[in-house]
Amino acid sequence: MSHKEDWLTKQFDFDFPVSRYTDLLGFLRTTPERLASLVDGLPKEVLTRRIDGSWSIQENSGHFLTVESLFIGRLEDYNYNAKVLRPAQFEDNQTDKANYNEKDIAWILEAFKAKRTGYLTQLDTLQPDEFGKTALHPRLNKPMRLCDMLLFQAEHDRHHLTRIEEIKLQFRINAS
Repeated sequence: MSHKEDWLTKQFDFDFPVSRYTDLLGFLRTTPERLASLVDGLPKEVLTRRIDGSWSIQENSGHFLTVESLFIGRLEDYNYNAKVLRPAQFEDNQTDKANYNEKDIAWILEAFKAKRTGYLTQLDTLQPDEFGKTALHPRLNKPMRLCDMLLFQAEHDRHHLTRIEEIKLQFRINAS
């Protein structure tokens, strides 16, 4: 099973209090720095190397930038009281089309940090009760509060940060 399939079959329990949104925002704030720390000092050949056809470290890093647009759009969905959240467009392969291995990692990190900062700035303007707004998540086919979406996003961040760590380990094992 590929890492993408692992993510696509992952199930979530949204049975925590809405007030947990503050902790989730805290985690989301740290992702750009965690990502930068993971890739710091890695040579281009390590950053762009694919193992077993899966995304490289740099492509996983660029995926944060690509998918941030989806989460920003879903925040708009909540703000406009949509009944169903916009779906992810997996068939578009936006991360693949972006050709992140041809870009500079510093640009990817800065662009992601800027986009995440703008997104968090929007979230910071909301009142606590707004994190309890609900819309249907199209793939999970279950109601998702805005605070649940933050958990979903934090888990997505963790998934790709972990994947980058795994690739780094594989590269070191395969290189020796």
